[in-house]
Amino acid sequence: MQLRGASSAKSLYRKILKPNTRIHAATKSPCDIFINHRGIDTKKNIAGLLDDHFYRMGLRPFLDSRNMQPGDRLYEKINPAIRNCKIGVAVFSPNYCDSHFCLHELALLMESKKRVIPIFCDVKPSQLRVMDYGTSSAKELQRFSWALEEDIYFLICRDWSQFLNTATDAVIKNLAELEAGNSSKNCAASS
Repeated sequence: MQLRGASSAKSLYRKILKPNTRIHAATKSPCDIFINHRGIDTKKNIAGLLDDHFYRMGLRPFLDSRNMQPGDRLYEKINPAIRNCKIGVAVFSPNYCDSHFCLHELALLMESKKRVIPIFCDVKPSQLRVMDYGTSSAKELQRFSWALEEDIYFLICRDWSQFLNTATDAVIKNLAELEAGNSSKNCAASS
């Protein structure tokens, strides 16, 4: 059953998105999907699994451990990846809100008006709180809190066998909607 779901998502991706990527090759973004996550909680499980799965489907995910090298400046790599991605996946976990970088990435995704698919792993949405550890300004804390409040639709990771298919379906659906919207804009502009 898991293979059928993965193959149907891959088939949908091929039918809807792949033919159009040749048309827009000149404006190709460095990544399709930005995976926002707290590494100590999720890099070796959910975030890594999603990255590998999307990569095998022919999508271009951005995961810091795959796309960055030691010595790379964080903001110089991550900020452009977020601004140029098509969609974001935010993997919320118990230590997520302890990271200034996670919250910055989420806020930038929201400010860039990217579609964000939130996934909750071992944490409930009501448990996410921005804490003031004295390292962020009041303006940043407000920005981070606003970004957390923006996520309405979400996936909760409870059943690993169904999780990957559900996450893939949500990402493919959103990518297809974005591509359909871009196609209609391009048709209207050329009329």
